[in-house]
Formats: sequence, structure tokens, C-alpha cells
Amino acid sequence: MSGMSLLASTAGTAVLQIFLLLVGFVLLVKGADFFVDGASGIAKKLKVSTFIIGVTVVALGTSAPEAAVTIVDAVNGSGELIVGNIMGSNIINVLLILGVSAVICKLPVEKTTRFIDLPFLVFTSALFVVLGCIGWTFEWWEGLILLLLYCSFMAYNIVLATRQSKVGLEQAAAVSVADINEVTEEPVSKWQKFKAGYENLQNKVWFLIILTIAGLGMVVGGAQLVVNSAQYIAEDLIGIEPEIVALTVVAFGTSLPELVTSVSAARKGDVGIATGNIIGSNIANILLIGGLGAVCSKGGLLFSTEGLISGLVSLAAAILIFVCSFNRTKSLTRVAGIIMLVGLVCYYCFVFVNYYALHLY
Repeated sequence: MSGMSLLASTAGTAVLQIFLLLVGFVLLVKGADFFVDGASGIAKKLKVSTFIIGVTVVALGTSAPEAAVTIVDAVNGSGELIVGNIMGSNIINVLLILGVSAVICKLPVEKTTRFIDLPFLVFTSALFVVLGCIGWTFEWWEGLILLLLYCSFMAYNIVLATRQSKVGLEQAAAVSVADINEVTEEPVSKWQKFKAGYENLQNKVWFLIILTIAGLGMVVGGAQLVVNSAQYIAEDLIGIEPEIVALTVVAFGTSLPELVTSVSAARKGDVGIATGNIIGSNIANILLIGGLGAVCSKGGLLFSTEGLISGLVSLAAAILIFVCSFNRTKSLTRVAGIIMLVGLVCYYCFVFVNYYALHLY
């Protein structure tokens, strides 16, 4: 009888976690739509490129799950998930999210991005690997270096945004959905009236701010639900090992905000947010999240052989988008997107085969 009660309790918990997983996905998708609408609208009102908004505000917002996982894990003294989460998220950001976005819509890459932002991403990716190999531990002073570099990167973007706001909207700024305000027919249903009212409100700054904050809250909250539920299903129900969970479930789960935001932005035509979000998020993951993890961890942040491998793959992914941006169209094309997706499949095939080969041996 007790066995039956235990089985019923486990089944009930499993159903609840699956339900929360679905709720999390709904919050992610709708929150991303609101977030992109608000962020792109604010960019146009401030006469700032959507890429700048993407690489700063949107990138910081969508990196919130990684920050939360890092701080909690570091303060608890384990630090086991941090490096795997950072590297796994960066790999997924480039190979999956940029890959999917490029397949959906060609992503133009601005000149400043090709010559400043992408080289800086390659530099930070290489620096993370080099610092990790020094003693195979990230000490507090190494974390401080990463944090100072991130402050410098943000200062550069703030100065650039200030200059843009004075000059006017950049030629590469994406078209916001707020531009489409023409109503060809008189709304005849409540849904049409609601939609027309929503589009009119997008011309107001206060509503755009509320929309951005609400969308971000839905994205982060939805991501947390997805991560918690997926981690429970993977570890407790299926029995996947923690190391694999860190590189797959946790990394993918904490990258969901970037995924839904970038794909939504690409679908809406806001290519500046789509590319800026990924580049900014990867830089934030390495410098801000990695820096916080090293500073907050007790006794330093461990850097293992698996961390080195994933770090090298993350560096290769950064080099890949840098090289792919220097083509005739100066953009990430559908071919580049397919190459990224194939690279992602190859990487995870290697991870699973290598992990289970070692354990079976």
C-alpha cells in the first residue's frame, strides 16, 4: 500500500512538473514578443540602433537566468554548474540561436560589429580559456579582471549610444512593429479593437517601458520554470548525470530567453536585436557571469578538462560567426546558419559519446 502511495505521489509530481514546463514555455514565447516590441520601440524613440539595445539592455536581461544560477551555485560553495553553464550557453547561443535566426532571416552585420564587437567576443572567449588553464582554477583576482573588462565594454556601448542619439537613427536600425499603424478597415470585433489599441499604445514611451519590463519578467520567470522542471525530469525521472545536465538541460534552459527573444526578433525583422542579443549575452556570460562566479566562489572556480573542451568549442563558435560575417553580403546567411546547426549536432554527439564511453569503460 505504501508502495502504491509512493508511486502515485511520484506520478503526481511528474505531471505537475510537465505542466509547469508547458507554462514556462508559454511565458517565454509571449514574454519574448512583448520584450522585443518594447525594446525596439524604445530604440526608435531614443534614436539608437537596435543592435546597441540588443547588446546591452536585452543581453543583460536575457542573461539574468545565467546570473541567478551562477550566484546561487557559487554562494553554496559548489561551483560545479558554473563553467559548464557558461560555456554550454555560449555554444548554444551561437550554434543554435544564431543558426536558427540566420535560417529564418538573413542577419546583416554592421561594420562596428565586425571590427569591434565580434573581435572582442573572440578575445574574451580566448581569455577565459587561458585564465582557466592557469592553475585550472579561476581565482578572485581573475574574476575581477573579467568584471573590469565587462565594465569597459558597457562603457564603450553607452558612449556609442549617446553619439547615435545625437546623430540620429543608424541606417542599420531595424524596423519596429510600432511603425505599422495604418488601419485599412474599421475594427469590427473586440479582438481587432484590442489589437488596434495595442498598436497605438506602442507609440507611447511609458507603455514601451512597461512592455519591456513585463516581457523581461515573463521571459526570466518562464526560463526558471523550464529549467527547474526540465532538471527534475532529467535527473530524478530519467536519471541523467549532473555533468550532462549542466551542459544540456541547464545550458539550454538558461539560454531559452536568448533563443525566444532572438528568434522572435528575427521573425519581426529586428535583426539588430537578434544579433546584438547573442553577442552581448555571450560577452556577459564570460565576463559578468564568469567574473561573478570566480569572485563569489569559495576557494576559486574549478576549470576541468571538460571545461577546456567546451571552452575551445565556444571559442571556435565565436571565430565562426566572425569569419562568416566577412562575406560579400556582410551578413550571416542561411548557409552560415545551417553550418552552425550542423556544428551544434556534432558537438553534442561528441559530448554524449565521450561521456558514456568513459563511464562504460
